[in-house]
Amino acid sequence: MTATDTTPAALGTEAAIAAPIVPIQTRSERPWSFEPADFGVPTGREVNWKLSDVRRLAPLFVDEETETGEPGIDYDVAALTERGLLVESSGHDAPVRGEIFRPEDVVSAIAWQRCANALHVRLPEGKEQAEPAIVRLHGTGADRHANAHIVIEAMPGSIGTVVLHHSGSARYAQNVEIVVRDGARLTVISVQDWQDDTVHASAHQAVVGEGAFLKHMVVSFGGGVVRVNPSMRLAGHRAEGEMFGLSFADSGQHIESQVFMFHEGTETRGNVLYKGALQGIGARSVWVGDVLIGRDATGTDSYEKNQNLVLTDGARADSIPNLEIQTGDIAGAGHASATGRFDDEQLFYLESRGIDEEEARRLVVIGFLMEIVQKIGVPEIEARLAEAIDEELRRGAGLAPASKAGA
Repeated sequence: MTATDTTPAALGTEAAIAAPIVPIQTRSERPWSFEPADFGVPTGREVNWKLSDVRRLAPLFVDEETETGEPGIDYDVAALTERGLLVESSGHDAPVRGEIFRPEDVVSAIAWQRCANALHVRLPEGKEQAEPAIVRLHGTGADRHANAHIVIEAMPGSIGTVVLHHSGSARYAQNVEIVVRDGARLTVISVQDWQDDTVHASAHQAVVGEGAFLKHMVVSFGGGVVRVNPSMRLAGHRAEGEMFGLSFADSGQHIESQVFMFHEGTETRGNVLYKGALQGIGARSVWVGDVLIGRDATGTDSYEKNQNLVLTDGARADSIPNLEIQTGDIAGAGHASATGRFDDEQLFYLESRGIDEEEARRLVVIGFLMEIVQKIGVPEIEARLAEAIDEELRRGAGLAPASKAGA
C-alpha cells in the first residue's frame, strides 16, 4: 500500500494494540495501490465507503477472472476507428496507461489488474474535432461482470469532446484515465443510462497541463447502484477545470459521486457544480466534494457547490463539501451545499398564472436541472437528457409536497 497507511497490518500487531488507529483526515492522504489485496473487502466503515451501498456493490469486490464467452460490455467504437482516434494499448505497461492513474479502492485495483488492454482515445495535436467522439458501452446482462480501463488523451493544442454513453445491464468496474496536455481543451461526458439492475463503480482520474482546460461531466439517471468518483489535478500554470454533475434517483436507486479537485499549479481556476433530484421510497444520492489548494498553488480561484431537490417522502440526499487550503496567497475559494423541497414561492407564481400544480412542479424541476444540461454543449445529448428528465417526472406523476422526511 502506497502513501499513508494506518491499518493494523501496516502498524504491526503490537503497535496496533499500543497505539490507536488514526483515521485518514484529508482526501490528499488517501492510500493507493495496484494490488487489490492491499485494500481488503470494504465493510462500510471506511471513510470512502461509509455512505455507499456496499451490499449491492459487493460483487465488484471479488478479485477473480471474469466469465469467458459473451463479454459483459459491448463497445461500439467503429466511428472512432474511422476517424483515427483510437490508439493501440496492449498490456499494463502500454504508453500513457498508468501515467497518472492510481487505484484508491479495491474495485479500481481489481479493474486495473483484470483488464490487460485499455481503450485509448487520443485527440490529435493541434486539431479541433468538429463532432464529439462517442464511445457507446452496452451491458449484456446484470449477471455478467466486466472490468475496463479507458484512457482519454488530448494532445497539445487539441480541442474536442469525448462521450462515454452507458446503457443495458451489467456489473461493471471501470477506470478512466484522462490526460490533458499543455494548451489542449477537452470535454469529457460520462452518461449513465443503465437499466435498474446494473451495478456500476467507476474511478475517473484526470490531470490538466499548462494553459489547458478540462470540462468533466457526470450524468446519472439509470442503474441500481451507480458510483462515479472523479478527481482532477490542475497541475500546470493557469490550468482550468470545471466539474459538473446531474443525477435523478428513483425509488431504490443509489447514485453517488465523490469528487476531488486538486489545485497544484499556480493561478489555476476551478469550478464544481453538481445537482440532483430524488423521488420515491429508498431513492438515495451521495455527493462528497473535496477541494485541495496545494502549498504552491498561489493565485488559485476555486468554488464548489452541490444542490439537491427532494421531491417526495422516503428519499435521502447526503451532501458533504470539504475545502483544504495550504497557502494563503489565493484569489478566492469557497463551497456551498443545499438540499431542500420545492420553492413554494415559485409554485405560487406559476399557479397564479393558470398553471396547474402538477405541471408547475414539473417546470420547477426541469428548470432546476436544465442549468447542468445546457452546459453539455452536445445538442443530441442535451435533447436526450431533457426527454429523460421529463420521463422521470411523468413516471412519478402527481408528486405531492413532502411533509417532514429528512434529507
